This record gives sequence, C-alpha cells and structure tokens, in this order.
Amino acid sequence: MPVLVFYYLYFVLCINFSSNPRGWTIMLGRQNQEGNNPNELSRTVARIILHPNYDSITNNNDIALLKLSSPVTFTDYIRPVCLAAGGSVFNNGTDSWVTGWGAVKEGVSLPFPETLQEVEVPVLGNRQCNCLNGVGTVTDNMICAGVLAGGKDSCQGDSGGPMVSKQGSVWVQSGIVSFGFGCARPNLPGVYSRVSRYQSWINSFISSDKPGFVQFTSSGPDADSSYTCPGLTPPSTASPTTRPSTTTPTLTSPASK
Repeated sequence: MPVLVFYYLYFVLCINFSSNPRGWTIMLGRQNQEGNNPNELSRTVARIILHPNYDSITNNNDIALLKLSSPVTFTDYIRPVCLAAGGSVFNNGTDSWVTGWGAVKEGVSLPFPETLQEVEVPVLGNRQCNCLNGVGTVTDNMICAGVLAGGKDSCQGDSGGPMVSKQGSVWVQSGIVSFGFGCARPNLPGVYSRVSRYQSWINSFISSDKPGFVQFTSSGPDADSSYTCPGLTPPSTASPTTRPSTTTPTLTSPASK
C-alpha cells in the first residue's frame, strides 16, 4: 500500500493485509533510496489500522493507517500535507502532482541513486475513467488522473504515494496511488484512493491533533458529469468514481502499482 504522512499517522497501501506492526520502519525526509539522505529520520510503527472493507480484488477502500511509535518534529524537509475534506470536488482537468520511487516506465526501474520522482497529471472524471478502464472498475472511493495521450503516469512501485493539488497557497492531498492497467498507456488513466471519502474514518482513530482537512473546490462546470458510454449509469443518477495494471482492462483484473 502507498504511504502519506499527516502528523504521526500515515496513510498506507500495500501492506500485505497484516496489522502486525513488527518489522516496519518509516523513513521521513528521504530523497534518495540509495546513498546519503542528510535530512532523513526514522520511526518504528506502533499500530497498523487496515480499512475493514478493503477489497483486494477490486482495490476498493485501498487505504490503511500507520501510527508511528513517537511524534515527529517538522523541519524544512519533513512537513505534513492537508487532506481533502469530505465533499471536496476535483473536476475533470484539475492539475495534480504525484510523487514516488516506482518504475520510470513499464519494466524499467528507477536508476541509481533512485531519487524521488514527480509527475504532473490532470484529474480525469470518474465517469470517463470508468468507461476507459471498464465500467464498474472505478468506484466512488476512487479518483482518476492521467493524460489521455499517454506518457505521464504513476507506475509499479509508486503504490501508496500521494497525489496532491494546490488550492491557493495550500497543497491538498486528493488521492493515494492504487492501481492501473500498465503505466502511462493511452486512454488508461491511473486510479487512486479518494482521500476525501475517508475523513470520518480517519478522524475516528484520532482523539487529538487531528489532521488538517481542507475543502477543495474546483470552479466551473464539470465536463465529466455528462460523459457516458454503454453500461454506465445515466448522468442524472450517477455518482463520482476512479485504476488496475496489466494488458487489456476487459480481460484482466486490476493490479497494484
């Protein structure tokens, strides 16, 4: 599972369905996976909280929380990020950034010294994303992003990483890298866990110093609201939805990134 820090709790994906925190170490302030990281510090994990409704087949509710063994003192290199509050709106085209140490393209690992990468991708509406990835693949608990021409995307090894958008001067996390069909393929946008859907669930485990939830709002009409394709619920009654990874979405199951 992917990871995201918000105080001394982390969002995580791909943790092998185990709630045993033994053996887990979280690195903060890391830039390179190999070599020197002078601004890095580490924490062991005191508790892992798996989402009770996580579905490993569909990747629905692909989110978990990690509680660190001790609080973290923020620095210029280790800072929290605001989280998208419930009801946040990320219209089709909303500019977003994804970071991670995953493959630079399908089958190609990040070269030494494995420096943290970033990619800028626009949000793609859930209706269109569902049509492209296969109707029923994308749920309301997901959000999609990608370039329809291909070439820019998160990839295998990025799972758990954050997708963020900027509102004014504030960076807000909208998603967590979840799954996709391959990487950066044309007309196959990536799928992320939609953070705003989990505000109540996250807060239910935090009694004090709750994370900063920010209401993100996109301006103007959303072009995705009228998008349709065979098998998709008519626009008037549809709910927002969003990613797997293999060859053809119609023949294979979604795979984690």
